[in-house]
Amino acid sequence: MDEPESVRQLWRALDLPGIVDVHTHFMPKNVMDKVWRYFDDAGPLIGRPWPITYRSDEQDRLHTLRSFGVLAFTSLIYPHKPAMAAWLNRWAAGFAADTPDCLHTATFFPEPGAAQYVTAALESGAQVFKAHVQVGDYHPADPLLDDVWGVLEDAGTPVIIHCGSGPAPGTHTGPEPIRRVLTEHPRLRLVIAHMGGPEYGEFLDLCEDFEQLHLDTTMAFTGFMEEKMPFPADDYARLPDMGDRILFGSDFPNIPYGYPHAMSVLTEIPGVDDDWLRNVFYANGVRLFGLPSAEPPR
Repeated sequence: MDEPESVRQLWRALDLPGIVDVHTHFMPKNVMDKVWRYFDDAGPLIGRPWPITYRSDEQDRLHTLRSFGVLAFTSLIYPHKPAMAAWLNRWAAGFAADTPDCLHTATFFPEPGAAQYVTAALESGAQVFKAHVQVGDYHPADPLLDDVWGVLEDAGTPVIIHCGSGPAPGTHTGPEPIRRVLTEHPRLRLVIAHMGGPEYGEFLDLCEDFEQLHLDTTMAFTGFMEEKMPFPADDYARLPDMGDRILFGSDFPNIPYGYPHAMSVLTEIPGVDDDWLRNVFYANGVRLFGLPSAEPPR
C-alpha cells in the first residue's frame, strides 16, 4: 500500500473528511535550504542524525500533503535574528494568497517595532503565528514581546510555540518561562509544539492551569522521539481527558520517518477512543482556527 492510501485509510476509518495538520513548514527557498543544511549537519539544536524524508520542491510537497487528505496546514516560519520576521511575514502572506488550503501564518522576534508588524500581519489576515524560543534564543517574557503578546491575546489568534527543551535544550526553553507569559496574558491562545517534550508532564500541568492552552502532537510518541525522549508512562492516563486540547501536527517535511507513522502512533495511545482521534486529527483544528467543516467522502 502506498503512503497516501495508508494515511487516507486512517482518517476514513474515523469517518473524517480529512486531516488538519497544524505543524507544517513552508518557507522561502533560501531559508528552507539553510534549515535542511542544519539538519544534514546535525547542528547543536538537533544533536543527532536527522534525515529529511520529504525533501523535494515546494509544489511536490504541496501535492504530497494534499494526496494524504490534509485539508488545512500551516507555513510555520520563524526568525533566528532581528529584522527578519517582517520579511518572512510578507513572504508567508503571498504564499497563503496562492495556497488557499494553507493557513495564513506569521511570526515575530523580540525587537523594537514587533507589535506594529504583528498588528499589520493580523490586519492582512494572519490566522496563526509561530514562535521558536530555541532557535530564536530569546526569553518568551522578554519585555520587547509584552505588547506582542497583548495584541495576540486581544485578537485571540493562536500561536504555535516551540518552547520545550527537545531535541536539545535552549537557554530559555522549558515550562516556567511560558508560565510567566501566561500569568501576564492568561487569555493567550498558545499551542505548545511537540507536546512540550521532553517536559511533557509539566506542560500538561500548564494545560490544567490555563484553559486556553493547547498542545500539538508533532513528533511525540514516534519511534524516533521515544528512543531519546520517551513520553512518561504515568502521563498517558492524562491524555484521554485532554482530547479537546490536543491537535495533530507532523513537522512535514522535516521528519525522519513517514507521515503514516506520525498518525498511527496516536491510534495506539492507551485509553483513547475514536472520538478523541477525531478531535485531534480534525475537529480541534477546525474549532481553534474557525475553519469550515467538511463532510466525509462517501
